[in-house]
Parts: sequence; C-alpha cells; structure tokens
Amino acid sequence: MKKSLLALAVLASFASAASAQSSVTLFGGVDLNLRYAKSSGATLKTMGTDGIYSSRWGVRGVEDLGGGLKAGFWLEAAINPDAGTTNAARYWHRRTSVSLTGDFGEVRLGRFLTNQFTAYLDFDPFGTVGVGSVSKMHHVLGSGVSSDVRADNIVGYFLPGNLGGIYGSAEVAAGEGAATDGNKYVGVRLGYKAGPLDVTGAFANGKAPVSNFKRTTFGGSYDLGVAKLTGVYTQSKWQARKNTVMQIGALVPVGSSGTFKASYTSSNVNSAAEASTFGDAKQLAVGYIHDLSKRSALYGTFSRVSNSGKANIGVSGSPAVKAGQASSGFEVGVKHTF
Repeated sequence: MKKSLLALAVLASFASAASAQSSVTLFGGVDLNLRYAKSSGATLKTMGTDGIYSSRWGVRGVEDLGGGLKAGFWLEAAINPDAGTTNAARYWHRRTSVSLTGDFGEVRLGRFLTNQFTAYLDFDPFGTVGVGSVSKMHHVLGSGVSSDVRADNIVGYFLPGNLGGIYGSAEVAAGEGAATDGNKYVGVRLGYKAGPLDVTGAFANGKAPVSNFKRTTFGGSYDLGVAKLTGVYTQSKWQARKNTVMQIGALVPVGSSGTFKASYTSSNVNSAAEASTFGDAKQLAVGYIHDLSKRSALYGTFSRVSNSGKANIGVSGSPAVKAGQASSGFEVGVKHTF
C-alpha cells in the first residue's frame, strides 16, 4: 500500500512539473473611435477601429522542453468591433506560427509580419494604425508583391537577446507556385539597442511578376527623457520606379499617464513613377494618449495629407480623394487590451 501511494505521489509530481512547464495565454484587445474625415469637398462620419491598436484576439503558448529549449505557437486574428466581423477569407491572417527558441535564438515558421515592415513600424509614433499611420505613404509601385507587410510560408531566424544590444533577423518566404508568386520574399534586418538609443537597417527583395521589388529602410530613435525622437528613411524600387519616404517624429510624456505624439512624413516618387499613377504627398499628424491603466487608454489624433500630381492618398476613413487634393481626419477613441 505504501509503495502504491509512493508511486502515485511520484506520478503526481511529474504531472505537476509537466503542467508548470507549459502555458497557454488568451490575449487581444478592442480599439474603437468616432472619426470625422474630409476630402475633395466631401465629409464622412464613421465609427472607426484601430486608432492606436489593431483590434484582435489570439491564443499563444509555450512549452519548456528542457536544456533551455522551448517550443511555442501563436494564432492571432483581426476583429472589426464596430460591426462584429472578422477577416472571412483568412481568419488567423494576422499571425499563425510555430517556433523553437533557445540560446541560439528563435527559428519561426508560418505567417507573420516581415522584418522590412517592422523596420519602420517600430519607429512610427502612431504604430502604423489610425489616421496618423505612415503605412499609406509607402508604395509597392504597381509591382504586385503581396509581402510588403506580412508574408505566407516564412522561415525566419531571430538573433538571441544576449548579444549586448545587437538584434536582427533573416527571413525567406516561398511563393509556392505561380498563383502566389508575389508572396516570395527574402528579408534581413540588423539593429542595435542600448540605453536611450535604438538604430536599425533592413533590406527586402520581393518577387514580382515582371521584376523584383526592393525596399531598403534605416530607422532610429533616441530617448532624451523629456521626449523620444524618431526618424525613418525608406526607399522602394521596382523597375525604373522609385518611392522615397522620410519621417521624423516625437513622443513626449505628459505627466505620469499621458503621451503627446507628432510626426511629419514626406513621400516622393521619381519621374518614372509619376508617369504611372503615383505622385508626391506629405503628412502631418498629432495625437494624445491618456492611459487610464496599463490596459486601457483614451486617445485623440488629427492628421492631414497634402497630395500633389497624381497622388490621391487619404487618411483612414476618408471619402474618395481626387488626385492632387488634400485629405484630413480626426478621431477620438478608447482602447482596452487583455
């Protein structure tokens, strides 16, 4: 009897240890706002989403395999809280991945953000969401690539976090046939972050039907304490067409719970791109976030895009923009994460 009880106790301890070595987390958040936008003589009032945070929900988990090795998975889906809908075509389209991590770094497989996108995402004061997002100022120049933000079929390697501030990644995505050839992608990113300084550089080559689409990005930030200054330079090329985007920004803490944000972005194209359907544009964006807690915040953002030539870039929620005309928008909202 005593031996049986001892055996049960040993089994119970092993089960407890195995349970402690694995974890699954439900996460996400909802961001809704009231938005007013105008362009080309028209105005539009809407309930918008994703002003400072991309509304989503997901499940992620990790298992400790011992010896410093861990296995993990990540499933993440976008939600549209204003209408209660999701991306019907790709439910888990934001991220689906499995990974192995250890002292060597991380090897990740699946679908997720490309490192050429995160190279400027990390330095946009508005996080590439809302009316102040910088994403709309970038062009793929008619190349047809689909890997400028996320890519399918990625094999990625990420450097470990113990290299004295050096970080980086290398990614390769297969097109897997002519129907998805535009998803073929190769990207590298390398950076250095220590104290108040963070600098990075990235290069990407995306397969396009005629010739490859190439993008080079340099970004950086410096935290002065009273303000964090950011800057990004990105150049995209396809055939003879070229798009250069430059952004400067600042995040200024206000008291213990507020942050003022501002950015100025210039997007310019060369004559070959102008001969097609592209033009130059400039954006000025300002915003304020008031944290109610670690998970909840109120915010307000204003942005104005000035177009020239054939450019017709609009802020989020804008009415149709006529070539060469301006678009502006204002939003106030609330964000809650879990």
